[in-house]
Formats: sequence, C-alpha cells, structure tokens
Amino acid sequence: MTVGMFFLFTSFYLLLPTLPLFIKQMGGSEAQVGLATGVFMLSAVFFRPIVGGLLDRFGRRPFIVWGLLLFTLAMYMYDWIGGIIVLMGLRILHGMSWAVSTTATITAITDMIPSARRGEGMGWFSTAMTLAMAVGPMLGIWVIQNQSYHALFLTAVGLSAAALLLTFGAKMPFRPQSGARRIAFYEKSVLPVAASVFFLYIAYGGITAFVALFASSIQVNSGTFFLAYAATLALIRPFAGKLSDRHGETFVIVPALVVTISALIVLGYSTGLFGVLVSAVLYGIGFGSAQPALQAATIRLAHPERKGIANASLLTATDLGIGLGAIMLGWVSQYSSYQVLFTVSAVSVAFSLLLFIFFVKHLLKNKELFSLNTDSLPSETN
Repeated sequence: MTVGMFFLFTSFYLLLPTLPLFIKQMGGSEAQVGLATGVFMLSAVFFRPIVGGLLDRFGRRPFIVWGLLLFTLAMYMYDWIGGIIVLMGLRILHGMSWAVSTTATITAITDMIPSARRGEGMGWFSTAMTLAMAVGPMLGIWVIQNQSYHALFLTAVGLSAAALLLTFGAKMPFRPQSGARRIAFYEKSVLPVAASVFFLYIAYGGITAFVALFASSIQVNSGTFFLAYAATLALIRPFAGKLSDRHGETFVIVPALVVTISALIVLGYSTGLFGVLVSAVLYGIGFGSAQPALQAATIRLAHPERKGIANASLLTATDLGIGLGAIMLGWVSQYSSYQVLFTVSAVSVAFSLLLFIFFVKHLLKNKELFSLNTDSLPSETN
C-alpha cells in the first residue's frame, strides 16, 4: 500500500511545477494558474465527505480500485486538452478521482497501523509521499525540458496504473459494517483539528501553485526547493513520529507550526538560491513534523468505527485549504507581489497555531486522561 501510494503521489507531483507552465504556454494568466489548482481541490472537497461515509459502510477496496481507475483516465485526458475552459472541467474530474482514491487508501493504511505506534506509522507512510515530492517535481521538469508535455502525461498515466496494480491485492483488515446504519458526512470530534489543518494548508496551496513561478522569477530552479524540502521531510518524519508517540502530538505540533511560519517569511524575502534552500529546509522540518502528527491526532480523537469519515473530514479541510489558498493567493500574486503572497501564507499558519493551542490541545489532553482512567479500571470477570 505504501509503495502504491508512492507511485500515485509521484504522478500527482509531476504536475505541480509543470501544470502552471503548461497553462502559461496555453496563454493563461497567473489567476488561472491558481484557479486550476483551486477547482481541483474544491472538487475533492465536495466528494470526500461522501466517500468517507461510504468507506465505513462498504469497505475500502472498491473505492481504491475505482478511484485509481478514474485517476489514471483523467491523467490520460490531459494530453487532449486544447483550451483553458476544457482544462478546468478536467480538473474537476481529476479532483473527484483524487478524493476517492486517496481517502480510501489512506484510511486503509490507518487500519493497518497499531494504535500504540500511530505517530511512527504515519511518519513512515508519509515518507512515501515525501519521496514522491522529491521525485515527482524533478522528473516532471526533466521530462518537459528534454521530451514534451505528451511524454509527461503518459509518464503520469504509467505511474497511476502502477499504483492501481500494487494496491489491488493488498490485504485489508477492515470489514464493512452490517445493517442499514445511517451514513455520516463529517466527524464532529475532529472538526477543531480540521480547522487548524485548513489554515495550515492555505499556505501549502501557495507553495504548490507558486513556488515554481516565484523561483523562475529570481532565476532559481524550482526543483531544488522541492528536493531540499523532500529530503528534509524524509529525515524528520520518522523521528517526529516517534516523538509524537512518546510525548504526545502537542509536543510536536506547536514548535513545528512556529518553524513553518519562519520558513514562509524566509521564502518571501529570498532573492537567490541560498534563501530558497533555507526556506525549503525549514518548511520541511515544520510542515513535515506537523502533518503526520495532526493526522495521528485526528485518529486519536475519532471513534474507532468512524475512521473513514474522520480521515475524510481531515482531507476535506486539506483540500479546501489548498484550493481556496491557491485561488486567493493567485489574486494576491496578480495584484501584489510574491513577498506579500508568502507573508499572507505565514499569517494563515499563525491562525492554524492559535486554533490548535486554544481548541485542540485540551481535547487531546482530555482524551489522554480518559484513556488512562479507562485502562486503570479493573476488568470484569464472570
């Protein structure tokens, strides 16, 4: 499952630095670059809650298979795009397939991870996405520089098909629920975490949509940012996961968000390669530590039988943050500067930090105390 996710996310990250350039080549504006990212994520936002509830009713496997089939088809259709309007329609379809495939696969993986090692397990699983962040953007840039966009989209199709083949035969411990239980579309217990994640991913939307264009404006290869960022993530995530399991999610998340704010400020004031690399390393440390810890916190707060909808609620916040962030920051970029764009992104992460401190921290503490009290109760005997 983890290797399959590596191929899926690599195909996704192929488009991060290349799709903005593809849109610009078609005559699109920077606002349309942000809109292309935004409609993709907003499409995923619409479908994730539906998928999450269905996962808990019918199981994970059917949604993994059909989601990946649709994702592969959408990748193939990019090669036939001839205009901006048609591209936006395809981005909606692609966002739907992304919602189905990733929600189902990530939920299946959380089923497999022992609860006592949840932070570490999410850290190792997230490493697959980390490696994809390194390989995908660099491979995408290399393909369009040395081959063509046609070759780029065919490469993405091949990677998506490989993800389908790898995950198809995986053994999944979850069994569908019996009975006509009502399907839920959100998990109330994790909404405070989702709100914090939303503001964190507004900034991530700016990173994904505009780092390539910003780096080009200061004559830096954007691939170096993604490489340094991903290498840092690969080193920090397993370590941060163990700290999360040992000392609790709050111990990791609060300083990680502070480092993320610093990274965005450094990026906004960068004028060359050194500043870009420093910001990439800081962002890798901050975001790379916070993201799996926030996901572990989500699973800790959710009811065991509602992990599907809990994951969907978190991923909905993720997609909504990226989508709205890309659209909003696209307008900022068009009418202001990249420095203002990344400053606004830093302010958004500051909101994420405040929400976590005032609304999530005590929930995790109460959950921990409840677990300790439950474990200390004497077991009943017949």
